[in-house]
Amino acid sequence: MPTQSKTKKTSGSKTEVKSTKIDFGKKILFAASEAVPFIKTGGLADVAGALPKAYVDAGVDCRVILPLYMDIKQELKDKLQYLGNLYVNLSWRFQYCGLFKAEIDGVIYYLIDNEYYFKRSGLYGYFDDGERFAFFSKAILDCIKLMEGFVPDIIHANDWQSALVPVFLDVFYRNDDLYKNIKTVFTIHNIEFQGRYSGFISGDVLGLPDWAREYVEMSGDVNYMKGGIERANKVTTVSQTYSHEILNSYFGYGMNEILVNRQFKLTGIINGIDVKSNDPKTDGFAYVNYDLASFDKKVENKLAFQKDLGLPVDANIPMIGMVGRLTHQKGLDLLSPIITRILDMGVQLVVLGTGDYKYEEMLRGVQNRYPNNLRALVTFSAELASKIYCATDMFLMPSKFEPCGLSQMIAMRYGSLPIVRETGGLKDTVIPYDYTTGKGTGFTFYSYNAYDLLNAVERAVGMYRDYKEDWQKIVDNAMTQDFSWKNIALRYIDLYKEL
Repeated sequence: MPTQSKTKKTSGSKTEVKSTKIDFGKKILFAASEAVPFIKTGGLADVAGALPKAYVDAGVDCRVILPLYMDIKQELKDKLQYLGNLYVNLSWRFQYCGLFKAEIDGVIYYLIDNEYYFKRSGLYGYFDDGERFAFFSKAILDCIKLMEGFVPDIIHANDWQSALVPVFLDVFYRNDDLYKNIKTVFTIHNIEFQGRYSGFISGDVLGLPDWAREYVEMSGDVNYMKGGIERANKVTTVSQTYSHEILNSYFGYGMNEILVNRQFKLTGIINGIDVKSNDPKTDGFAYVNYDLASFDKKVENKLAFQKDLGLPVDANIPMIGMVGRLTHQKGLDLLSPIITRILDMGVQLVVLGTGDYKYEEMLRGVQNRYPNNLRALVTFSAELASKIYCATDMFLMPSKFEPCGLSQMIAMRYGSLPIVRETGGLKDTVIPYDYTTGKGTGFTFYSYNAYDLLNAVERAVGMYRDYKEDWQKIVDNAMTQDFSWKNIALRYIDLYKEL
């Protein structure tokens, strides 16, 4: 087990580990298509930026590898050190590959350079994405030869963009002494996106021999995620509940039968959040900073935000926030039919995000009818997101499915109580409040049903207005939860040790 020098009980339901060092002498290469601080389109970048740093802070040699995209800011490119180049065989292709290195906040990052594949605006959505990320997966393995003596014991691949690493490793590299002892872990962040392409590319792009094509072939297509699941030594998802949900057809997106047959190597480990950057006590975008000891100052954020948004300024009006993509996954189909019922409770709802046009227009239309109750901020802004966390009393996440979710954990840290559907990481992180025990961190509902969502909102608003003492208990519980990455790192180290 990992070394722990001492523990401290919080007033919530979790135990905070105070040890700073992990007893683990292996080297980890963390492979991801995006990583903070270099480039980000979604939650994978946050994980790839935070989890390796938690390892390094605890004394574990973990390094990150990602593509060198054109859109990476120049000030970060200026930090890069050239290590060398080689050529990567990708079927009949012979592609240049340069390797650069940077150390930021103690973490070593490797960036793979190929202008043909990565000198483009944006990260994904190109006709040849299958070829681009097949190259990335193979280049990861070849570039180990350029890493100045760093040979990983474990390569941790993430999502379909690097899912071919375990496949290529087993098919092409196992007879090389440099690679023969490397183990692999593959993490599914969202099973809906699998990297599915026409079946002909198994030979023409991947260059797999006939005997190995079954690793990636599925329903006549090539499926990169299937390859990762088949060949990785361990497969993880980003919450315990999600690891069970994807075993059935509703959540599995066609991958459920394969996962059922691979349950022996499947586990779920919840993501964490960056507790330093997500802290109401130090948040630079807050109108007024606060913590649990000075929670009475939180209301000043509400009053200032109401004024800035042109809403009625009143501390007693319950304010509900929602931050995220406006898509079916996030439960907008539940919110749409009952949103006016929610606003008729006399609450203020602030929604931040972009997404499907029909949801954006729905929110704009309702805002025109309820100008004193709804603000639809159809954009993305880190500043506005922070202001919502700081100002709101409640935070809404009625997701259809949610592999992990970070917003609910951030909201709890800010004392904005989550209202969530019991799915995936939402179920694993939000504990429904129990009046009899005083335990719980938010409000939940189970069925994917609009009126169950409405009931959960009614319960939350009713408690906020009529049971202030109970409300404060939930706030206390929520704000003292420990979602830091150091605890998550301990769980991954236990998983690595099983290898």
